[in-house]
Amino acid sequence: MRRLRDTRRDGKPDEELSVREEEEKRRERREKVRELFEQLRRTGDPRIRDQLIALNIHLVEYLARKFANRGEPLEDLLQVGYIGLIKAIDRYDLDRGVEFSTYATPTIVGELKRYFRDKGWAIRIPRRLQMRDLELNQAVDHLTQELHRSPTLQEVADHLEISLEEVVEIMESSYAANYLSLDNMYTNEGEDRGFSLLDYLGGEDEDFSLAEDRDTLAKLISRLSDREQKVIYMRFFRGMTQMEIARELNISQMHVSRLLRKILDKLRGDLGVEQEA
Repeated sequence: MRRLRDTRRDGKPDEELSVREEEEKRRERREKVRELFEQLRRTGDPRIRDQLIALNIHLVEYLARKFANRGEPLEDLLQVGYIGLIKAIDRYDLDRGVEFSTYATPTIVGELKRYFRDKGWAIRIPRRLQMRDLELNQAVDHLTQELHRSPTLQEVADHLEISLEEVVEIMESSYAANYLSLDNMYTNEGEDRGFSLLDYLGGEDEDFSLAEDRDTLAKLISRLSDREQKVIYMRFFRGMTQMEIARELNISQMHVSRLLRKILDKLRGDLGVEQEA
């Protein structure tokens, strides 16, 4: 009990201590990164560059997972992210006073976006817009690092010296690069079983192709006389034989046969005219 009381009097709750420990670790990591960059600037030693890559791999993994459900293997995205990390290390300037992770994030994300753009376009887009899309992404990366925030559309337009409407057009065309495979397997967080988009597509309705013909036929039947409609109803909707229809209408079977032939010939003729029209 004495030990427990001492801990409560002199210490902090476990959760608060854990948060403080994490903050301390992050601070130490930032200081370590800064020291390594200072050494790299003085010596240019590639081994120090490798240490910086190892210290920031977690940032690549975090950002790459945000793009993991776009139809590309995570391993490929990690490789692309590593390229972005290396570029960020090579371009980072200590004198700007920006934390390396803040500087590296838009560079890595930009590299991942370029990967998806270069992978292919789902819709044929004019070459002019494809080239402009590259310029726009570069402008966004540059302005993000310069402003330390995401630029507005007007700021991007001013930087590229184009109209706001052109920026919007370029951004809309870039959506053509974002496509998903119907066969690719996806997983929700916390679920073991995967699914594909193909699982959610409906099957072909065999009666769908007949819908237009049925609608046309219904209009033609409505033009028949009451007696003709009754004969059609009894024969084709109730499934009655010609003999049963004859008894129902108190006429001969021969008469029913001739009446049916006349009605069907009339419907076939009108149906042909409707389709030609």
